[in-house]
Amino acid sequence: MEAGIVGLPNVGKSTLFNALTAAGIASENYPFCTIEPNVGIVSVPDPRLDVIQSHIKTQKVIPAILRLVDIAGIVRGASEGEGLGNKFLSHIREVDAIIHVVRCFQEPNVVHVDGSVDPIRDIDTIDTELMLADLQTVESARDKAARTARSGDKEAKAKVEILNQCHALLADGKPLRSAEWHDPEMANIVKNYGLLTAKSVLYLANVDEDNLAGEGEIVERVRARAAEEGGEVVPVCAKIESELSELDDEDRREMLESVGLEEPALAVVARATYKLLGLQSYFTAGEKEVRAWTIPIGATAPQAAGVIHSDFERGFIRAEVYALADLEALKSEKAIREAGKLRVEGKGYVMHDGDICHFLFNV
Repeated sequence: MEAGIVGLPNVGKSTLFNALTAAGIASENYPFCTIEPNVGIVSVPDPRLDVIQSHIKTQKVIPAILRLVDIAGIVRGASEGEGLGNKFLSHIREVDAIIHVVRCFQEPNVVHVDGSVDPIRDIDTIDTELMLADLQTVESARDKAARTARSGDKEAKAKVEILNQCHALLADGKPLRSAEWHDPEMANIVKNYGLLTAKSVLYLANVDEDNLAGEGEIVERVRARAAEEGGEVVPVCAKIESELSELDDEDRREMLESVGLEEPALAVVARATYKLLGLQSYFTAGEKEVRAWTIPIGATAPQAAGVIHSDFERGFIRAEVYALADLEALKSEKAIREAGKLRVEGKGYVMHDGDICHFLFNV
C-alpha cells in the first residue's frame, strides 16, 4: 500500500517523513524544500510476527510494507500552477491514501505561510486546490466520454452519469470522499481517473511536545473535520519523532517511556492507514520465512492467495488455515494438525485478520 504525505509548507511534513522512514532527506525551514517526491519503504510493526517465529523457527521474517511518498508543500493556487503546481499534484494521483500533516503547534521561529496557526483554514486551502484540480480532470473526462456516448456506447453513458455526479459535488465545494459510492463499478470509475479528493485521508496533527495526546481546541477542530468525512486523526509530535528516529532500540524505549508514549508514530500511523484503507494482514509460515501479506477486508481465500502469485489464485484448490491463538496454545503446527484445529477452507472462505495459511493450487 502507498500513502502520499501532503501539507502546506513548514507544517513539519518532511520532518515527519524523515522520522517515519529514517531517510534523512532535507527538511529546512523554507517552502519547497521537497521538490521531487521522496519515497520511503517502511515495515508495518506487527508483534504477531514475533509470536509466530517463536514457535516456527525460520530463516527470516518479512513484515508488511507501507510505501510513503513525501510530496512537496501545496500552496494556494497550486491547481493553476502556483508553487510547484501540477508537478506534484500528479504524484498524489498515484497513491492509495493521503496522509495530511496539519500544523497544530505554536512556534514563532517556524514561519507559517499564512502567518498564523489555523488547521481548518490549512485543510481548506489544500482541499480547495485538490478539488479545483479534480474539476479540471472531471470536465475533460466528461467531454471525452460524452463524445463516445453519442455513438450509443453504454459504458461511456455510465461514465458521463458518474462524472456528472462528481462535477456536482466538486462545484458545491465537497470532496469526492464525502460521497458513498455503493456500486463497485461506480467506485472503480472514480478510482481509475485518479481523482485526488476521492482518496481517503488520514490527518496527522503535528502537536507541541507538551500535548502529545492532542488535547485542546485546535486538535479537536481537526477531529471534528475528520469525523465529517469518515477520516482518522493521529496526534504526533514531529520534533520528538525526529529525535526518536536517531536513537538505538534501548535509548528509544527509554525516551518513549520518559515522554509517556507506548510506541513510535510509525506503528500508530501504519495501523491507522490500514484501517483507513480497509486492509488487514494474514501470514504464511515455514522454514524459509514467516511473512505478513496485505489484503482488503472481505477478501476470499483465492484472492488472498493471488497476492502471493497470480498462479495461486488461478489454480486455487484449497487453503489450510489456523489461528495464532492455537499456535500459542499448542506450540507447533504439527500439534495443531493432531488436535484437529487446522481448518480446510474452499474458494468461498472469507479471510480473517491474522489467519495463518498454506495454499494448495494446481496450474
